[in-house]
Amino acid sequence: MKSIESIKLRQDATIKDALQIIDSGALQIALFVDENDKLIGTITDGDIRRGLLKGLKLDDPIESLVFKNPTVATINDTKEDILKIALAKKIHQIPIVDINGKILGLKEIDELIKPKKKKNKVILMVGGMGKRLRPLTDRTPKPMLKVGNKPILQTIVEKFAEYGYTNIIMCVNYKSQIIQDYFKDGSDFGVNIEYVAEKKRMGTAGALSLLTDLPDEPFFVMNGDLLTNINFEHLHDYHISNSSVGTMCVREYDFQVPYGVVNIEDSKILSIEEKPVQRFFVSAGIYMLSPEVIENIPENEFYDMPTLFDNLIKQKKTTISFPIREYWLDIGRIEEYEKANTEYKEVF
Repeated sequence: MKSIESIKLRQDATIKDALQIIDSGALQIALFVDENDKLIGTITDGDIRRGLLKGLKLDDPIESLVFKNPTVATINDTKEDILKIALAKKIHQIPIVDINGKILGLKEIDELIKPKKKKNKVILMVGGMGKRLRPLTDRTPKPMLKVGNKPILQTIVEKFAEYGYTNIIMCVNYKSQIIQDYFKDGSDFGVNIEYVAEKKRMGTAGALSLLTDLPDEPFFVMNGDLLTNINFEHLHDYHISNSSVGTMCVREYDFQVPYGVVNIEDSKILSIEEKPVQRFFVSAGIYMLSPEVIENIPENEFYDMPTLFDNLIKQKKTTISFPIREYWLDIGRIEEYEKANTEYKEVF
């Protein structure tokens, strides 16, 4: 997304302030925000010209000209969602906001149609044995199981490439030659692929210690057995805008207690809840990390992402969650594999 720091207008701004922003930038728009960066509305050159024709002066407050019902997209909208909105409204750029209405950036529709390549690395953990998917994984590594007539891993690679992330590292172990023979250097899929060989189980973060060319930009880490339709660019922007060193994608998980729960205090029954639903957030197996995080990972040892985040929290580093509301499925069991094949065509 385009950075919007230079095109923000606060509530005490004048028409002259707005003109200076619009004339000095290539985006031809200004964003009117409150003290918490919540988007109030937008101002264009046309809005200002109409105001001047009505007799307003350059030193008058801009607020009366602000269009307070702008079309926006949210951080959880996919590229396809944003394109549909833009085409329906016949607009060429659209503000992106979080779930609280805070402005995060501005998306230009031309970039959605042909995204620019980005140098951020994508590290895919694809070394697992997939024991719960046996016998399907007796001869095939789990990420290479076909869903929608193509390997799960191919869908992951293609979704990252769709957003311009083409520098991919695959951390391989179990039946790694099958993966390498299929993807080779990645050129057939419009990406560049390197491989890191795990000689033993390294956990969901441990393989990062094996990287020889360390990232110098925030990078993605993702499990290779997931199907998701999230907007990776929005995750990237969310990570940056929150000055995070570690961003974890999370899913809401509901669990219904199959009994009436009795709330007790000193043997006295306070209330009874019939089959209450407990809600939790769980890790979705997708992360964005800043380069400094790697120094926290021990060399050549088993190390999991939860342990990494625990250590970052203890160091009082900024770690945040990115809630996923888009399609997401962890293919760890036979029934999930069957579900993925049923849903694939509709989602992807």
